[in-house]
Amino acid sequence: MGAALSFSPPDAPLLADLERSAVRQEVSLAGSTLQMTWRRWGEGRPVVLLHGGHGNWRHWARNVEVLATRHTVWVPDLPGYGDSSLPADHTLEAMVALVGHSLDRLVGPDTPVGVAGFSFGGLVAAGLSVERGAISRLALLGPAGHGSKRRPKGELRNWKPALEREDWVEFDAAMRHNLMMHMLHNVNSLDTTALAIHTQSCLQTRFHSKRISRSSQLPQLLERYTGPVLLAWGEHDVTAHPHSTASMLMQRRGPCTSVVVPRSGHWVQYEAASDVNSLLLNWFDQKFSPCQET
Repeated sequence: MGAALSFSPPDAPLLADLERSAVRQEVSLAGSTLQMTWRRWGEGRPVVLLHGGHGNWRHWARNVEVLATRHTVWVPDLPGYGDSSLPADHTLEAMVALVGHSLDRLVGPDTPVGVAGFSFGGLVAAGLSVERGAISRLALLGPAGHGSKRRPKGELRNWKPALEREDWVEFDAAMRHNLMMHMLHNVNSLDTTALAIHTQSCLQTRFHSKRISRSSQLPQLLERYTGPVLLAWGEHDVTAHPHSTASMLMQRRGPCTSVVVPRSGHWVQYEAASDVNSLLLNWFDQKFSPCQET
C-alpha cells in the first residue's frame, strides 16, 4: 500500500528471510474493500504483536523467530500502515475495532490470545484487551497514551522535503537522526536493519497517531482490563519517565508487573532483543509473579 516510491530502503537480509518464512493473510475490513495484512510464524498458543506509530510488522523483526519457537505469532500491519489499507475513521476506537474484527476472523472470537503492543501499538493493545475480552495476558512496551511527562532528547527532522527533492544523502541523515532522537539509545544499535525498518515504515505510514499517542487514555483502559499486565520500558526511553509512569499505571485492579530494561531506548524490543525475548517468553508462559516492579 502507499504511493509508488523512487527510493529503496537499505537491504536487510533478516527482513527478507522473515518475509519468506511468514504465512501472509489478507483480511477484509468490516465487509469493505479495504484489507488488513497479517503475517504468521510458528505453532502454539497464539500471541499477537502490535507495532508502533510510523511502524509496521518489522518493528518486531528481532522477536518473532524466538517467540515462534513456542507460539503461533500473529503480526499485523495496523490499518493505515505498511501493506494494510487506510480506514476512513482515524480514531483509536475504530482502530481497535478493525484489529479485533480481523483477529477474530483469523483465530475465532473465543480463542484466548496473548497480546504485546509497542508504543502506539501498546495503546491499541490495551483497547483490544477491553473490547475483545479473550485476551489472556497483555504486555505493553513503551506504551503511548499514558498522559505523563516525556523526556525528549531533541527535535526530529522533517524528511519529506528531502524525499521530494530526491536528496538521498539528506534523507538518509534525517532517518538516522530521528532514530537516535526517538527510537534508540546506543549509536551502535543503528545498524542497516534498523535503518531499513524505520525508513520503510515512515514511507508507508498514512495513519497519523501523534494526537492519540499524546492522550491519557491508557490508565482508563488498564483499569477496565482485569487480566495480567506487563509494563516494560527501555531505561532511556524518551517517551516516558519509566519508574514514575509505571507507578502511576500500576494503580489498577488487576495484577501488574513493571520492568525497566537497562541500556536501551524506546524501541526496546529491537535494541535489547535478547532481554525482551526472554521477558516475553516468560510472560506468555506465565512464569511471572504478579504485582512486582523491577
